[in-house]
Formats: sequence, structure tokens, C-alpha cells
Amino acid sequence: MATHIKVIGVLFLVCGGMLAALAFFLPALLGLIATFVHSSGDPDAAVATTVLGFTGAALSIFFGVLALPFVATGWGMLKFKRWSRIAGIVLGALLLTQIPVGTAIGIYALVILFRKDAEALFTA
Repeated sequence: MATHIKVIGVLFLVCGGMLAALAFFLPALLGLIATFVHSSGDPDAAVATTVLGFTGAALSIFFGVLALPFVATGWGMLKFKRWSRIAGIVLGALLLTQIPVGTAIGIYALVILFRKDAEALFTA
């Protein structure tokens, strides 16, 4: 059972890393698109560039904040911290909406974390 908990911890760390990468690279991509839009010479290009800039900043903050619980829970699972089981259940339930890979990870996390022998690992 301890191996399953560690696998879930690593999966949560990978999910958090991917969200952090998205938080970093998405604004760069939108900035590149904004550069092309600005160079088009359209009179509305300044407005579109501003909107793309604010959207990139907002998405960066959103995905960065979303990455934090995944990284923290993944670390807690690897260390068998008591609080990480409940956080893992919550994050596993949230992952169910991310079809198809997130759903598979969420089901796996929920099935393992609701078992009595997994609960015993976190109370020790």
C-alpha cells in the first residue's frame, strides 16, 4: 500500500509541475501572439495586445496558484503526512473532471486513499 501512496504522491507532483510549467509558458505564448497582432497594423491591435497581456497574467496567476496544492500534497504523500490524505482525496475528486488522464489519476487516488490500510499509514 505504501508504494501506491508514493505513486499518487509522484503523480500529484507531476500534475503540479505541469501546471507550474503552464503558468510559466502560457504568458510567453500569449506575448508572442500579442507581438504578431501588434505588428499587423490594425487600428484595434493595441486593445487586443492589452487584452492578451492581461489574459496571460491572469492565467499565469491562476495556474500558479492551482499548482501549489498539487505540489504540497504530493510532497506530503511522499512523507506520509496526516493532512495529505484528506488533501489528496479533495484533489483526486477535482481531477475527475479532467478527462481522460485526470479522471484515471483521480479514480486511482480515490480508490487507494479511501482504503482502511491506507488510512492506517497516515495515522502512524
